[in-house]
Amino acid sequence: MKAVAFTEFGGPEVLRVLDLPEPHAGPGQVRVRVKAAGVQPYDAAVRAGWEPPGLALTWPRVPGNEFAGVVDEGELAAGTEVLGFTAVQAAAEYIVVPASDVTPKPPEMPWEVAGGFTAGAQTASIALEVLKPREGETLLIHGAAGSVGTAAVQLARLQGAEVVGTASAANQDYLRELGATPVVYGDGLKERIEAAAPQGIDVVLDGAGGEALDVSLELVKDRDRILTLVDHHRAAELGVLLSKSGRSAARLAELAALYAKGDLRFTVRRAYPYTEAVAAHREIETGHGRGKIVLTFF
Repeated sequence: MKAVAFTEFGGPEVLRVLDLPEPHAGPGQVRVRVKAAGVQPYDAAVRAGWEPPGLALTWPRVPGNEFAGVVDEGELAAGTEVLGFTAVQAAAEYIVVPASDVTPKPPEMPWEVAGGFTAGAQTASIALEVLKPREGETLLIHGAAGSVGTAAVQLARLQGAEVVGTASAANQDYLRELGATPVVYGDGLKERIEAAAPQGIDVVLDGAGGEALDVSLELVKDRDRILTLVDHHRAAELGVLLSKSGRSAARLAELAALYAKGDLRFTVRRAYPYTEAVAAHREIETGHGRGKIVLTFF
């Protein structure tokens, strides 16, 4: 099978399209013929040398931790269209995962969306489960135009919270469409947030880190109501929250159902054929873009 892989750590240039042996499903597993796989900073970290805890990785290494495709072996009927999650190995023509780690793909969901949906939607859902924004409270989301932010804005609005979202100037209208009050990054950020939310900020989901997190500490005194997705090394020192594990097929199915009903919009920034994986990884490392980057294996 064809797979996007690397045989040494480094930048996007270490990625290659290699021919690797096809995996096969064992007991309790399914094999999925991948149609699309998301690309995210997690994958760039794996490529650069980070090893997810608890995994014994071998060479060559295949990044990718979210995917969508068609079951062709294992516990589910062949031909079942699914989306699912893993730790690595998704950027390939075939992947084998536990049958419990996939859920049926709604027919309303395009392959490109399905391939990049899992990580952003589930990360947002889990973070909000930790933060518990209440109806009528104001939630500040940093990095609100990215895939996690896109989902978090909409999920928080469905829970009855008001949302202020930070993003680049180019993404201000996009945040308005999602239901957030937009604020531009940069000097004067704290003052702009205060102007956008004169009632005050109650809770913060930080998807940017650095200055954004520092500003959040000035706006919200209760640090149990601030969660950072990116500044992991500072979280304990500052006393703010980190997210938890909690990805599941049940959670993914609920989120996919919201998408199918039209209650959860999910944006694909760009879909690259898998042969252009280097370009996809370069784009994911450029910073705050709108939506998800996806590799396709059509």
